[in-house]
Amino acid sequence: MTHFQKDFLNGQHVVPAAETLSAASFPTAIHSATDAPRHIIRWRRQVFLLLNVATIAALFFAMAFILSYGGLIWVEVLMLGAYGLTLPWLSIGFWNSVIGFALSRKHGERAARVVLPALDRISGNEPITSRIAIVMPLRNENPSTSLARLQALQKELQGTGWGEKFDFHVLSDSDRDEIIQREEVGIAAWHHAVPYASPIYHRRVRNTGYKAGNIAEFLERSGNQYDFFLTLDADSLMGADTVLRLVRVMQVSPEIGLLQSLITGLPARIFFTRAFQFGMRQGMRSYTLGSAWWQADCGPNWGHNALIRTAPFHASCMLPTLPGHGPLSGDILSHDQLEACLMRRAGYQVRVLAEESESHEENPPSLADFMRRELRWCNGNLQYLRLLGLGGLQPVSRVQLLLAIQMYLAAPAWIAFIGLGAWLAAQSNQMGDVPLWAGLALFAVVMTMNLMPKLMGLGQVLCDPKQSAAWGGRTRVVLSGLCEIVFSMLIAPIVAFGLTLFAIGLSFGRRVGWEAQQRSRAVLRWSEAATVFWPQTLAGAVLTLWLYLTAPWALVFGAGIIAPLLLAIPIAVVSTLPSLNAWSLRLGLFDIPEDRRRTVAPECPSRSPAKVA
Repeated sequence: MTHFQKDFLNGQHVVPAAETLSAASFPTAIHSATDAPRHIIRWRRQVFLLLNVATIAALFFAMAFILSYGGLIWVEVLMLGAYGLTLPWLSIGFWNSVIGFALSRKHGERAARVVLPALDRISGNEPITSRIAIVMPLRNENPSTSLARLQALQKELQGTGWGEKFDFHVLSDSDRDEIIQREEVGIAAWHHAVPYASPIYHRRVRNTGYKAGNIAEFLERSGNQYDFFLTLDADSLMGADTVLRLVRVMQVSPEIGLLQSLITGLPARIFFTRAFQFGMRQGMRSYTLGSAWWQADCGPNWGHNALIRTAPFHASCMLPTLPGHGPLSGDILSHDQLEACLMRRAGYQVRVLAEESESHEENPPSLADFMRRELRWCNGNLQYLRLLGLGGLQPVSRVQLLLAIQMYLAAPAWIAFIGLGAWLAAQSNQMGDVPLWAGLALFAVVMTMNLMPKLMGLGQVLCDPKQSAAWGGRTRVVLSGLCEIVFSMLIAPIVAFGLTLFAIGLSFGRRVGWEAQQRSRAVLRWSEAATVFWPQTLAGAVLTLWLYLTAPWALVFGAGIIAPLLLAIPIAVVSTLPSLNAWSLRLGLFDIPEDRRRTVAPECPSRSPAKVA
């Protein structure tokens, strides 16, 4: 282990005093003057902890009560353990969304200011006095689309009068000759069109450290020229007003080291993507607001569309290579939340702007592409198991790492619970005495809690006439919400089983790399879907046969799991079919406000308007 890695793990790699902008004096003075007092934040966290401990305990003992009929056997003990692993993420999501909904109803449009008081320090007219780098790492992406989005932001910033404060950097990790050539042609065309504000293009020969390594290399080369840098993914699209707002907040808030914007999906034309991003957007809105209420200065980092203070990030957030040769060693795949924890360890706040703005991304175009992305995130988040002992982390930061791990342990735990339950169903002497009402009641409670982030997001829209109109009216919102909930219930077992297989594979040395994501496609081919989802189909068939032979009555109760597994391949294909896409567009199903407004940037093909009724 190198000296750097030892210092990193022990918490000794922190910002030198000369690079903190006097962080020892700035944050305390400003925080006490404008933010919620520390005792209020401690009170919020204590309340949130008590709510979750009580909820998890109640749910756990309710399941123990049901399984204890006829006496607990070893299978039921294992089921309880698996069930218990699913509860923290379930409970936290529930309470985040409930608190977020309550805040939005109480404070309205000022809700974001309640969790980010620094917004009250700016009027929106302050001059931009900082130097900012806008950084887009690329790896074998479609350069035409990515550069078009970056150039659109450059034109918008020039129009504000503050364009000269921003430099654009395209950081290429591409290793495909055809992609490299297209990148160079695109950069040359941009330089020809706007020679006074063309991007700085740099390509690495080796993809060391993946995206985090690319950013680190940029900081080593050019970081000292900039006060802040804004990270964008290849599929990111941000508006100038949002970027300037982030910069203005950071300029007057030297205690903030990272300011993350809420990210929403871009308009799409594929049924899967439209349904996915509709549900994600509803779920994230109240969830993020509620989490910001208690996380406060220990907020999230989602890896892009975030403004970062350059000096402390460069000094304290560089990631080591994890020693060893297993799947949890090597370069860190999920850099984002770890960087947030390290920024907080360095004495700087990490905050989130918990409101929708011009901060967007593309979402996966099919279930297969979504599955591949989830596997990479699973591998990366489970690497945090080796980082839980990091010295100097804030307690909330350590909890965030635990939750990032637990998020991807919950899926295997759920699948294990289902598998053990199928075995238990065959033991008639164990299940015969369980009261039906108790099982159905607990199932209803768990499902409601699981859906609560989406329900609270939909509630925010339905309770606000202005928002309802922006989303196409209450009827359209309710119809879209119901359809998306059904669709999400269909794909949840498919994804959970895939994550379970991958987690098992990790224990045998399997791991993923960091390749370019599939961001657009005409349709998912049957052959590709079969290659990805045949294990789900086989598992569904085996489970069906087992229950049919041993406990036919259980097929009724297990249909919500069995049917999606059996139909995984057709679900994946049909959700990308042009006819279904056209139907959803024609009805305006899953429309988002950007669809309804038809605000289209001509240079960004992916923002083309959806046809609506």
